[in-house]
Amino acid sequence: MAMITTTHGDMDESLLMKMEGTIDNKVEYTTWVEYYIGTELVHRSAHVTLKEMPTFADGVSGSIG
Repeated sequence: MAMITTTHGDMDESLLMKMEGTIDNKVEYTTWVEYYIGTELVHRSAHVTLKEMPTFADGVSGSIG
């Protein structure tokens, strides 16, 4: 099985409870995976893909290039 880096060091994935989730809306597509020992969260990874340019970046994007 795969080794997962946790707050307790590297652990075999088979020793952990895995939970996954997603958010998919017009602004973002986000996925995450969490690993627990009992009720203790010991690892979380997330990936966010933005579907729209953030409004605060409008002025910056025009000056890049």
